[in-house]
Amino acid sequence: MRTLLALIACMCVPTAAQPIHEEESPPVDVEIDRDLPEYERAPGVAGNLKSIGSDTLNNVMAFMSETFRTFYPHVDIEVEGKGSSTAPPALIEGQAQFGPMSREMKGSEIDSFEARFGYKPTELRIGIDCLAVYVNKDCPLDSISLDQLERVFSTAGPDMTWGDLGVKDSAYQFRPISLYGRNSASGTYGFFKQFALSNKDYKATVKEQPGSSSVVQAIGRDPFAMGYSGIGYRTGDVKVLWISRPGEEAFEPNYENALTADYPLARFLLVYVNYDERQGLDPLRAEFVRLMFSRQGQEAVVKGGYFPVPGAVAFEDLAKVALIGDEVASPR
Repeated sequence: MRTLLALIACMCVPTAAQPIHEEESPPVDVEIDRDLPEYERAPGVAGNLKSIGSDTLNNVMAFMSETFRTFYPHVDIEVEGKGSSTAPPALIEGQAQFGPMSREMKGSEIDSFEARFGYKPTELRIGIDCLAVYVNKDCPLDSISLDQLERVFSTAGPDMTWGDLGVKDSAYQFRPISLYGRNSASGTYGFFKQFALSNKDYKATVKEQPGSSSVVQAIGRDPFAMGYSGIGYRTGDVKVLWISRPGEEAFEPNYENALTADYPLARFLLVYVNYDERQGLDPLRAEFVRLMFSRQGQEAVVKGGYFPVPGAVAFEDLAKVALIGDEVASPR
């Protein structure tokens, strides 16, 4: 993970980000890369689009769809967010044109796609998330390490109290930690298991929730709760913990720390497409992809509570689907 997002820092200089405060909603105050173009309407765009996949990206895809329809009001767009694991089969069966995912496709999912089409699905990085660990707003704990998270959430550790994490407050010290998380259809479930739990199994006591928002809402109601969800779902009823690698400094989940990979649970937010380089994208899909990497598209990412990608990442991914060119660097 450190290498993945640190690549961004090598590609560009990050814009300044304002500190994130727990009471703010949405928790994003960053500048969109000025190299990204303004989207302009193109002729000959019509039809229907469907997005099936990540619940984490549900709001972002909805906001992008709303923006797209301001340019093309006769295009119908349906967004369904039931979990990242629903994206690969939807693309394979032709049920969706876009498959948003909060984790990378598994090797088996890529193999199934390639077996059907003879080429791999194309991955587009449309935003950046800091997968956050939440506690109730009144909880005295402020930070946690990855090895502590592994013991709290996985079968590698015993059932734990807040005192086991160093909390001395008498109202918390001897109370068990009430755990909340996502279900196995979620990409966030898989990402947290891989990078926070070292692929160890979750404890049976983790209360699985059907969506990102429901995790945060449950933590806001339970003073002794801890759980994980995308940073875009933060509310005033919870606070986020700073996270450290074992033996290192803890970092806040913000844009700057995501770009430098100092925050250990930073990740790209992804959209997969079925792109055959022999045929290219049809005009409808091509224009939606252009919108995703325009200023308006990245504003939708920020509106959804996440962080925009730098221009260098956007242009690299536009090139994957042969949409890069002189017209990308400036309005058409």
